[in-house]
Amino acid sequence: MSLVTLIKVSLHFFERQLFDQIGLQINPGDRIGLVGRNGSGKTTLLRIICGEISPESGEVRVAKRIRIGYLPQDVKEVLSGPLLQSVVDSIPGRKGLAKRLQEAENSLKTVTDTDAQSRTGEKIAALLQEINLIDREFPTHEAEKILLGLGFRTGDFERPASSLSGGWKMRAALATLLYQKPDLLLLDEPTNHLDIPSVRWLVDFLQEFKGAMILVSHDRDFLNRQVNRIVSFEKEGMRSYRGNYDFYLKAREEEVRSLEARARNQEQKIRDARRFIERFRSKATKARQAQSKLKLVEKMELVQTFQKEKTIHFSFPQVTRSGREVVLMEDLSKRFGSNVLYDNLSLRALRGERIAIIGPNGCGKTTLLRIIAGEIEPDSGRVSLGHGVSVAYFAQHHSDLLNPKKTVVEEVYQVVPHASIGFVRNVCGAFLFSGKDVDKSIGVLSGGERARVSLAKLLVNPGNFMLMDEPTNHLDIESSERLIDALKGYEGTLLFVSHNQSFVNRLATKIWDIREGGVVEYPGTLNEYYDHLLKAEKPLSDPVETDEERRSHNRKKGNRKRAKRERALRRQLIYETLKPIQDRLDSLEERIEFLESRQKAVEKALADPDVFGDKEISVPLLTEYRDIREELDRLLLEWEKDQERLESVKLDLVM
Repeated sequence: MSLVTLIKVSLHFFERQLFDQIGLQINPGDRIGLVGRNGSGKTTLLRIICGEISPESGEVRVAKRIRIGYLPQDVKEVLSGPLLQSVVDSIPGRKGLAKRLQEAENSLKTVTDTDAQSRTGEKIAALLQEINLIDREFPTHEAEKILLGLGFRTGDFERPASSLSGGWKMRAALATLLYQKPDLLLLDEPTNHLDIPSVRWLVDFLQEFKGAMILVSHDRDFLNRQVNRIVSFEKEGMRSYRGNYDFYLKAREEEVRSLEARARNQEQKIRDARRFIERFRSKATKARQAQSKLKLVEKMELVQTFQKEKTIHFSFPQVTRSGREVVLMEDLSKRFGSNVLYDNLSLRALRGERIAIIGPNGCGKTTLLRIIAGEIEPDSGRVSLGHGVSVAYFAQHHSDLLNPKKTVVEEVYQVVPHASIGFVRNVCGAFLFSGKDVDKSIGVLSGGERARVSLAKLLVNPGNFMLMDEPTNHLDIESSERLIDALKGYEGTLLFVSHNQSFVNRLATKIWDIREGGVVEYPGTLNEYYDHLLKAEKPLSDPVETDEERRSHNRKKGNRKRAKRERALRRQLIYETLKPIQDRLDSLEERIEFLESRQKAVEKALADPDVFGDKEISVPLLTEYRDIREELDRLLLEWEKDQERLESVKLDLVM
């Protein structure tokens, strides 16, 4: 039996046909990924399914007694009371039962009639039975587990839910939905306000969820892990595909190729028929055949190829080369009141690195970017930018930095006032602002459109050191993927914060994990880093213990301490082993960079005919040029060997 069925549903939105007699069937166990460009109707469809809005025509059939849970992108309703209790009390009927039980117990104290007391007692017993059933299905400890998984601390449980900030209210709303275990869960960008640790927890939790689910997400990895069916909004209408997002892309590509091949084949048949008709129409012996072919062409139903969706398409321009050390942070400290974010933090970023900053919300990821960008000052310590470094900063709340009174083209043009208006319009077009769209004022744009304007401003003047804070927020999944592709070709240094696992995994070459006032630095991808943590958590030795010893609290405590010491020793071993190799590589790279610079200077001098003709000048230069080439060859060979050794040692240490 279907949970929800949409039959010939139609809806207009601002004089645009959003849905035209679409149909959709949602069955128990379905895990549907909803994809399509921004504005295609994903959120509207979710609101129709949960009954928030009604279609103009068609029918929405919802099975009896099924519960639908909906998480919108923006929470409007605020939970009341202490956080934990408000989540626990969100179960339908639970609060009412507790109230009725209290009333019955109070009534029992006042009645004196034996029959009345008996009836009240039976009522109390029945209420207790109902409450016990709910408590067994929805235990309080499950609500606590969910809140902790989404990043709350036990100290937050008694905090008034109404006092939470916008992002934490979203988490509380998500916790409430997950705790309620609805038959159909509708999630609209559920990871937008989560940090990477919470996203990883949510991945595991949803994989154990037994109900049906419809998910909208711009995180490709997250979507792939959760869904077994894709419903997509295409130019030709709503389509359905079995499999996850990657399977959908392959199936869609195969459909396009097949249809284009059929169209080409049909066009060739039509051309051949027309040539035959033109050639033999006037000949009596062939006239009949020509007439038959003419009728065949007229009756032929033309193959309609898919209309390609417009999507952002851009590549970052070539940037000037900075010095090897892009930014150096020394003894950095920052606190807000009693909350210490960093204490004597020292870090550096090197040219060409793509570093992802991760950690729980509130640990200081955005603050670190703002300090490097010069927007705020650290309490102590200093930040030094390297030679030739130019910084471009994409803020998380980019819309606050846009002038709502300016048009799209004016906002982008002010970044490059000396460029031609044609160039600026072309850039705007790459971000889907074409024709009259470029003359829209910023104030009337949607969140996704504002994100595209901010990206366009970054594209025309990216600098060689980009700081990006949640750049995929408000982008649809295809735009997020295009941004990843573009950043792979960016030649500068990238330091970024993102909750999008796909974005981090496909871009990061290094991880900075902010935790407990410091940063754990790891050279690798996000998946490699978490694999490393899992391996590091395993004790290096597994002592044999008796059953009695396992039951001993002191022995367990001793084991934990020993494992902690072993992990610390292992981290120290990794550092002491890798540091000399890395220092040697750094020294080699500095020498190679100097020699390459000198080689270019000598080549330029020797290209001058007057210099080359003077033997007293040219002979020493030629000798120096030969020596430089020989030393460069030797140093590059040493660098390759040390680099291979570094990778080999890393592999051995984490295994």
